[in-house]
Amino acid sequence: MAEKVPLVKFNNGLNCPILGLGTWQAIRGEESKVYEAVCDAIDIGYRHIDGAHLYGNEKEVGQAIKEKISQGVVKRENLFVTSKLWNTFHSPDWVETAVKLSLSDLGLEYLDLYLIHWPMAYKEGYDLEPVDENGKTIFSDVDYVDTWRAMEKLVEKGLVKSIGVSNFNTKQIDRVLEIAKIKPVTNQVEVHPYLYQQKLYDFCNTRDIVLTAYSPLGSPQRPWAQAEDPNVLEDPVVKKIAAKHGKTPAQVIIRSAVDRGIIVVPKSASKKRLAENFDIWDFKLSNDDQKEISRLDRNFRVIPHDHGREHKDYPFSQE
Repeated sequence: MAEKVPLVKFNNGLNCPILGLGTWQAIRGEESKVYEAVCDAIDIGYRHIDGAHLYGNEKEVGQAIKEKISQGVVKRENLFVTSKLWNTFHSPDWVETAVKLSLSDLGLEYLDLYLIHWPMAYKEGYDLEPVDENGKTIFSDVDYVDTWRAMEKLVEKGLVKSIGVSNFNTKQIDRVLEIAKIKPVTNQVEVHPYLYQQKLYDFCNTRDIVLTAYSPLGSPQRPWAQAEDPNVLEDPVVKKIAAKHGKTPAQVIIRSAVDRGIIVVPKSASKKRLAENFDIWDFKLSNDDQKEISRLDRNFRVIPHDHGREHKDYPFSQE
């Protein structure tokens, strides 16, 4: 099944499978589920695994990758593995330490892609959520432009093959491009029908930067969800289009993003849903379907990252 997944060519010439497995929101203390999910995903045909140091499960992700390589199911060179630099490692002196920590946890010699997770820098160190006595996040004044220069050195040293950003707005991307020796290959952001991101999509397209969608199904299981929050999987328009194609709402939403050329990394711990999310290659949405989905946009963000809102580089106040 793996060969069915189309590849997206980055601006550095490297290819990335357009559909991957997201590993965020795995519950702490249930790391075995992450291991099982990655094993199941690779068996199903996924070849793109999206992770991050913040998620706290890179050891389990790495164990699953090692297991599947040792079983002969997949070779390392046929996997695309992503990790992300957390906010407390933005200081140029910390960047290489951070990527080596992820590589060690994953048991890998290199990453296919390494992203700056957020543009905001926090107080440097291994405490991933540094707070003061009032419970407020302690920020750092490191400029993400300086962080980017340190990211470029990781490519030069062979620790990572590609570098990119995540949760950056248009102004922030342009600031990086002004100084970049190596261009970001992607900007990973929240994208789903209720946050369609057309403006950012067009902006990145004109700069040869691919958009990657996290929370593509609206993360209905997020711990901070409110009862009154809209659930895109229950949207009547999405359900109508799904019924027309004999598919599930999740499959329609993933296909909608893929048809736009957006890389999609849905997360699931259920083997049934992993297989379902992967089974999107036997149908295509019509232009009318896509227009209907685009009209659902209501600028509804499920990952607002509120504890970084007061940071000077908080990205969503300008979008």
